[in-house]
Amino acid sequence: MHRHLVNRTLLAGAVLLALAACSTESRDRPQHAPSTKAAVPAPPRKKQIEGLPGMPPVLDPEDVYAADRPNRLSPVVKDFPSRIYVPNTESDTVTVIDPKTYEIIDTLHVGRQPQHVVPSWDLKTLWVNNNRGHTLTPIDPKTGKAGKAVEVHDPYNLYFTPDGRYAVVMASLDRELVFRDPHTMERKKTVPVSCYGVNHADFSLDGRYFIVSCEFSGELLKVDTAKMKVVGQQKLPFDGAMPQDVKVSPDGKRFYVADMMAHGMWVLHGDTFDKPTLLPTGKGAHGLYVSRDSHEMFVSNRGEGTVSVFDFTQNKLTKKWHLPHGGSPDMGGVSADGKVLWLSGRYNAEVYAIDTRTGTQLARIPVGSGPHGLAVYPQPGRYSLGHTGIFR
Repeated sequence: MHRHLVNRTLLAGAVLLALAACSTESRDRPQHAPSTKAAVPAPPRKKQIEGLPGMPPVLDPEDVYAADRPNRLSPVVKDFPSRIYVPNTESDTVTVIDPKTYEIIDTLHVGRQPQHVVPSWDLKTLWVNNNRGHTLTPIDPKTGKAGKAVEVHDPYNLYFTPDGRYAVVMASLDRELVFRDPHTMERKKTVPVSCYGVNHADFSLDGRYFIVSCEFSGELLKVDTAKMKVVGQQKLPFDGAMPQDVKVSPDGKRFYVADMMAHGMWVLHGDTFDKPTLLPTGKGAHGLYVSRDSHEMFVSNRGEGTVSVFDFTQNKLTKKWHLPHGGSPDMGGVSADGKVLWLSGRYNAEVYAIDTRTGTQLARIPVGSGPHGLAVYPQPGRYSLGHTGIFR
């Protein structure tokens, strides 16, 4: 009996010690304490973008250029040879360059005053805008051969709505935005404008509107994509303004408009279409091209032979590259791998290849007279919004 009593006493003591330990631990630990494994907070959900009906979904609400990463080629274009297409406005030709060798491999004869080479929305065709010839010449990017020209009046520049439903011809001297079938180029709707010299544009993140520069009257337009209607118009606050290329910021909040007479970029909010502010870049600011990582934008300053580099994150210019022996860098694009910026030399009958990391000139290639809207093709992206290559 004595041994059983001792055992019961020891057992009771152990229970009391265990209860005491639990009580102490509960006092030292917060109520409903988590497990010893740290909980990982869920990443915040990105706001979904309700895009223009029929438009491919926005990949990243915080980066309109998310589809343009290095070498992320669409299955449509992955087998196309990499080429540089240079429209020579005064030679009525398109020079074709192999970017690997920097050698000219072909010269295509097109219509009068070719201004830009424009990738189609479905990526299958390159359209040469023969401005004074009043035609568009199709090029098959798989073979590099030109097809039969299509009659289109005053095609200074060419864009495509994000839903792929319409081509939009910038009829500069006609003072019109002409919405056409994107394949046959049949006229569907003509939108007269009161400004003079419509030439460049870019679309909002959701594709529901686009902003257009009017070169000769120094104005900007805001156009409702679905309604095909001008919903805003303003005069730039600079005497003699001559706006050129237009680009939207990666987050879709701001639009940048190069101005070759104000010598910089106008910056404004697209949604509110507020009064823009000027960011000086260099004499004759003309073309705007976004890097493959969406961090930077290259600004060609045609009047001084330089390229300015704008950092989106820092919201400031960080570098300026000077072309050796000067030049007139104009329009172009970034290579598929993001390593080379290609630009036409408008007044020097040449093309420049520039290293996007260092600004070093890699090549300087003689071409025809008056090279302008150079297209690098193919480039990453799911579809084209036009010009020399605006891809989403």
